[in-house]
Amino acid sequence: MNANFTTYVDYRTSLGFLGSVIKYMALPPLLPIAVALYYGESPVPFVVTMAVMVLVGVGLERLQSDPDLGHREAFLLVSLTWLAVPLVGSVPYLVAGQGTVATPVNALFESMSGFTTTGATVLGDISFDTHTRSIMMWRQVTQWLGGMGIIVLMVAILPELSVGGAQVIDQEAPGLSIEKLTPRIRDTARALWRIYIGFTIAAVVVYYGLHLAGLAPNMDFYNALAHALSTLPTGGFSPEARSVEAFSPVIQWAVVVFMVVAGTNFALFWYVLAGEPERLTKNAEFRSYLLMMGLVGGVLSVLLFTGLGLDVVPANVPTIPGDLEHAVRQAVFQTVAIVTTTGYASMDFNTWDQSAQVVLLLAMFLGGSAGSAAGSVKIIRWYLIQKAAVRELFTSVHPDAVRPVRLADEVVDESTIRGLFVFTMTFLAIFAVSTVLIYLDSLRIGLELSGIEAVGVAIATLGNIGPGVGIAGPMNNFLPFSNAAKLYMVFLMWIGRLEILSVLIILTPSYWRS
Repeated sequence: MNANFTTYVDYRTSLGFLGSVIKYMALPPLLPIAVALYYGESPVPFVVTMAVMVLVGVGLERLQSDPDLGHREAFLLVSLTWLAVPLVGSVPYLVAGQGTVATPVNALFESMSGFTTTGATVLGDISFDTHTRSIMMWRQVTQWLGGMGIIVLMVAILPELSVGGAQVIDQEAPGLSIEKLTPRIRDTARALWRIYIGFTIAAVVVYYGLHLAGLAPNMDFYNALAHALSTLPTGGFSPEARSVEAFSPVIQWAVVVFMVVAGTNFALFWYVLAGEPERLTKNAEFRSYLLMMGLVGGVLSVLLFTGLGLDVVPANVPTIPGDLEHAVRQAVFQTVAIVTTTGYASMDFNTWDQSAQVVLLLAMFLGGSAGSAAGSVKIIRWYLIQKAAVRELFTSVHPDAVRPVRLADEVVDESTIRGLFVFTMTFLAIFAVSTVLIYLDSLRIGLELSGIEAVGVAIATLGNIGPGVGIAGPMNNFLPFSNAAKLYMVFLMWIGRLEILSVLIILTPSYWRS
């Protein structure tokens, strides 16, 4: 090794803080333990998980060398957290030994998909005949924890993390940056989590209330809780094999409402509760978010209503062509599920014509709002890129003109504009390379995979969306892919949740050196 090489990253401090995070992650398994005891199932998988989390957490805490978290250490902490937590989160699947997630690679895939709120699954059989209710509830819990952000949660509850809280939240929070709503970042984190918890409870009440009203026969309390835990984080896991198709139309419309909420910047709801509702209605990002969903939903509604968007009319939904409500519901549901990256399905869109599937694939690149639980590129980036492009066209004709890009009457810094283009181009480049790699690997193992299916798999995992089309469609799973491909998809889900650059930065030599 070069004698002049010096590491300027205090990795021991990052590992120490990581230990604190993992130690406190031993509390969430209490919910599936309660479910296991209620249904007479074994709580052993979760007791073992809690023990592993405590032991690993306490062990790592002993490595901490500095109580202060620097900028570089924040990058490392966030990246390691989103890798380590899914690793320990896979323990219940391995200990339970049920179904296709009983192997290390599949368990890690399911856990990473859960915590990153991707919603892609390798469960070969989604039923209580193969998996206990407590294991199925653990899947939902992992998504709920990942939705608002593990680090945001830890900043809210751990005083030792609140000192460098702004730095770690900036690296974790979806979108450009998290808006500081209060003077102290810890209070901001708590405010966001209170809103998140409030909407989760509201979803449980609405879903179960519709069941009690006789409008949703199979939406019992277990299902209401399970689906609320994966709706608000835009996760998409469901204990039902047919996802939300298993429920009545009124439930599907209710889920649409909560998916729209989950894809909205949660800071806007804070302003609404503070007596400033105009901050929501006048917000350019929110209006663009609704507009894009309206446009995509409108196109799909026409395609489904006329029958042009259906390749095969499924036996269980023969009324879509010509049935306005049915066509609009399916189009709107799938649009919102894809744009918000929730990944639920109200029907198998593998039965749709390729024209309709292409519309959905394009929608996968949109994403929800910054500061929400949604993944992919995000509406705000596309909005600002469009404004920057228009500015460039204008200044090409008027080279002496000074025309800054504005958002809500505020000038957007030029470094931010450059960052938008860097992120988006990096995202698209990784997506393109991943499409090729996934396709080539399918050829290697003899898996029949079309080009559009490879595209769907790549964007579904990198954008944390969940289902693709074809073999990895909404009613199928990712089980047929090789272990190498699944591990690569784990990598894509990991960097996608952290918006790529946070992970790539720690892989550069300049990060570790002066």
